[in-house]
Amino acid sequence: MSTIRIQTTQNVVLEYEAASVGDRVLAQVLDVLVMILWAAVVSFLISEATNSGDERQIASYVLIGIPLLIYHPLCEIFFNGQSLGKQARKIKVTRLDGTRPSLGDYALRWLIGLFEIGMTMGSVALVATLFNGRGQRLGDMAAGTTVVSLRPRAPDVHTLTAETQVPAGYQPVFQQARELSDHDARLIRQLFRQAGAQGDYALLKELAGKVKSVTTITTDLPDEPFIRTVLRDHAYFAAQESPHG
Repeated sequence: MSTIRIQTTQNVVLEYEAASVGDRVLAQVLDVLVMILWAAVVSFLISEATNSGDERQIASYVLIGIPLLIYHPLCEIFFNGQSLGKQARKIKVTRLDGTRPSLGDYALRWLIGLFEIGMTMGSVALVATLFNGRGQRLGDMAAGTTVVSLRPRAPDVHTLTAETQVPAGYQPVFQQARELSDHDARLIRQLFRQAGAQGDYALLKELAGKVKSVTTITTDLPDEPFIRTVLRDHAYFAAQESPHG
């Protein structure tokens, strides 16, 4: 499974795994089941509430046809890149530059999806995703988006030291990191390494929550890059305050 590196507007590099083809197919199957259920329930209600065939036809078009047609872009717009199926599989649509997709991005990938998924039974989308390398179907390539996995990633203990070193010209992200003592930072680093070595996502989540509580930081960053960034920011401030900094 390929890894996608996305740099946020805060200059924090996030690493996501591209959503697997299996997850994307299962998400699509779940979405189809949701749409079938919607159509069945609404059809029953329409048949109970209307008498003439013309009324049923108009009601079916408005209450079934249109919602099913715009189901995907509507869900992704209001649920931050996720349909109900994508939520169940813990995957989402995101832009390659780290920003949230715009209405135009969602609309473009949906319009192209009508062809590559709807008219070809998904075969074109499947081939494009398998050979693209960044988990993109044709609609994603046109819109500058991809679909990533939201399942938590344990920190890589082998790259922890390198990734928390302060590069030249570094600009800190969280000013609150200066409030941490050296003892706090050492403890955070130790627990961070432990979570990575053991693949302990619960510890990682608990650690991130504790750091946010102590520093009053509010962020949407996932737990791993958040802790890395706090450690790097603390190292930056410590170097600035050092007599030799």
